[in-house]
Amino acid sequence: MLNFNSILLSSGSPTELSAFYASILGPPAYEGGGYSSFAAGSGYITVGPHDRVSGRNANPERILLNFEAADVQAEFERIRGLGARVVATPYQMDEMAGGWIATFADPDGNYFQVMSLFEME
Repeated sequence: MLNFNSILLSSGSPTELSAFYASILGPPAYEGGGYSSFAAGSGYITVGPHDRVSGRNANPERILLNFEAADVQAEFERIRGLGARVVATPYQMDEMAGGWIATFADPDGNYFQVMSLFEME
């Protein structure tokens, strides 16, 4: 069985993107070689440079980073206050038995969501 470890967000502006995620998640657990890794639960989000990536994400809906929160509304307000672009204010999804979800975009245009705790069956 595989265990999820991390996701790498390649960026043409990794310093700016790393600063953004540091404001959301706290200081990086690792920095080196132009990369910054942020702990998120039992996994990591790593931001780093890539010579074939520039500008904003043209298809931000393709992959959404999901962060669980006990209080989605409070996290929505905190993250919005940090300057994240709001894509969708908190709303309830029927599939989540009334759970809440809110969607933001980071400086590169990647989408990330804050969602209620969700148990997989």
